[in-house]
Amino acid sequence: MFKIKIDKPKESPQDEFPLLQPCKGNIVLFHPHIPSSAIEEIADTLSTRWIGQGPKVDKFEHIFRSKFTKGNPVLAVGSGTDALHLAYILANIEKDDEVIVPVFTCTATSIPLLYLGAKLKFADVQQDTLNIDVNHVRSLVNEKTKAIVCVHYGGLPCDLKELNQIADEFGIPVIEDAAHALGATYNHIPIGAYSEFTMFSFQAIKHITTGDGGLLTFRDPSLLEKAQRLRWFGIDRTAKQKGIWENDIYEVGYKYQMNDIAASLGLAGLYEFDKILALRQMLLNEYIIGLKNVPGIKIIGTGYSDRTNAAWLCTVLVEKRVELMTKLRENNIESGQVHYRNDRYSIFGGRRDDLPNMDAVEDKYLVLPLHTKMSIENVQRVCHVIKSGW
Repeated sequence: MFKIKIDKPKESPQDEFPLLQPCKGNIVLFHPHIPSSAIEEIADTLSTRWIGQGPKVDKFEHIFRSKFTKGNPVLAVGSGTDALHLAYILANIEKDDEVIVPVFTCTATSIPLLYLGAKLKFADVQQDTLNIDVNHVRSLVNEKTKAIVCVHYGGLPCDLKELNQIADEFGIPVIEDAAHALGATYNHIPIGAYSEFTMFSFQAIKHITTGDGGLLTFRDPSLLEKAQRLRWFGIDRTAKQKGIWENDIYEVGYKYQMNDIAASLGLAGLYEFDKILALRQMLLNEYIIGLKNVPGIKIIGTGYSDRTNAAWLCTVLVEKRVELMTKLRENNIESGQVHYRNDRYSIFGGRRDDLPNMDAVEDKYLVLPLHTKMSIENVQRVCHVIKSGW
């Protein structure tokens, strides 16, 4: 039985470093990718009668479905958090149900479960990937468990075969938070076509952006009509627009729809997604080559042949993290932690003492710059600074 201790979260070394400005000579940690075609796409939308949810949202969903989900239904929404909330509702998670979630992720993964009054069971990380630890999941799952939630940290898929085997034994779904993993594959299957539910994020600095936005895909097509109602106040939007709606709302819905302006920006990203993914993967591979066998530092999530990494982050485990961050900043290179263990936050009940792997890496992980404004030469410069010592 683990114990929960409420204490003040540790300060992050990142607090000592203000944001680096994206000017000449600086290598920033993140930068949005805005395709040149986005201006024309958005202007086209602004010239029509539709700027809310309309034909561009439909088009975005259609292209996304054909490219990433092997035909599974999709629902474009206002944020990845919206998509997760809807997934949890569609999975019939209710008050006091237990849900296994990763301790290391954006808080958005678990906060929607608090909306529902569910009980969170934090699972430990794997030290070499920072993904959810399947062995710990197996020790946590029981007859009260209603779902298993996993996050593909940095773009590297979790052990989906093993997670789904556990879930199948208990008759529960795996819900994938794939905010980092657009374009990744697992056993040659695209992320978005493997588990019962998968969420994608189009927040500002993801592979493609809609300014802020998200998408939910699921394997059961019978859930689509309900999902569409929940996205828009519980109303059958299509029937209402055709004038055949019976004017009753019988389930609580939300204002979670994507709009056509956002979808226009997303469409521009989809049109050149293959180029975006290839560049990010090339940059990550250059980091792997450049930092190989450098003492005191190790890139996580390398060496897998059964899955492809979508390369949203390049994360390293490093000795003397603050010293390396300082060295990088002295050379106009930004770095940071990005995500933190969620049990540091009071809303989740306080710090757990049954997460030894998270404890071991908590002061060692560091994210290096990786985005489409970077070049191979930029990565080589970061590696050169690291190899010079810290």
